[in-house]
Amino acid sequence: MNPIRRALALGLAAATLAFGAQAQNRELTVASSATYAPFAFENKDKQIVGFDIDIINAIAKQQGLKIKVVNTPFTGIFGALNNGDVDLVISGVTINDKRKQSYDFTPPYFAARQLIALPKGSTVASLKDLAGKKIAVVSASTADDITSREFGKTSPNIRRFESTPLIISELAGGGVDAAMGDNGVIAYRVAQNPELKTLDDKSFPEEGFGIVVKKGDKALLDKLTAGLAAIRADGSYAAIYKKWFNKDPNAR
Repeated sequence: MNPIRRALALGLAAATLAFGAQAQNRELTVASSATYAPFAFENKDKQIVGFDIDIINAIAKQQGLKIKVVNTPFTGIFGALNNGDVDLVISGVTINDKRKQSYDFTPPYFAARQLIALPKGSTVASLKDLAGKKIAVVSASTADDITSREFGKTSPNIRRFESTPLIISELAGGGVDAAMGDNGVIAYRVAQNPELKTLDDKSFPEEGFGIVVKKGDKALLDKLTAGLAAIRADGSYAAIYKKWFNKDPNAR
């Protein structure tokens, strides 16, 4: 090969390898809604902490990934992922068939169910008993999907808000008759409001939270999936779970 061409080829190969290494080692942006205690919330120092944050940090450490968590309203997390503003999402996102058409998920990292919050004196005993009553849900959440199917998507009684603290606040203030959301966060918020109680409707199916990436981002998905399996195997997952929920992840 001509020496000049050889030098150019070697230079191009080196540049390609350098670019690949840079892409591999670049900082990944993680979206999480920090209004979702104990999964993700801001502490007194304005740092984002919680179960989801500890899980993604443990996975990143195990896989050698550099990450930065950004507080993103739940209503905007999928848009941020679509636009390329973030690389992945961990924000108590329920895995379902509708979402799987547009995004890829890791295996579940948390087993969840829906839970209803009610005033202490309420006689409501199931979701069906909420017919004709005002229900607060987080917009675009699983609770939004369930209540929309049960009572109609355009029902004026379904009141949609941006975050769980807002739906609990609305319930505590008497603006709605019930609030509905994921069990972990609803139970956490109700425990801080002695005038409220929770209702577990046994008809609600078991759900799973997954880490979300763009459809087809197999390389990142594989790393996250492998990291999740590894922290489950080495006991890190169980320790994080007990830290935030004060019980073993297999306990019922």
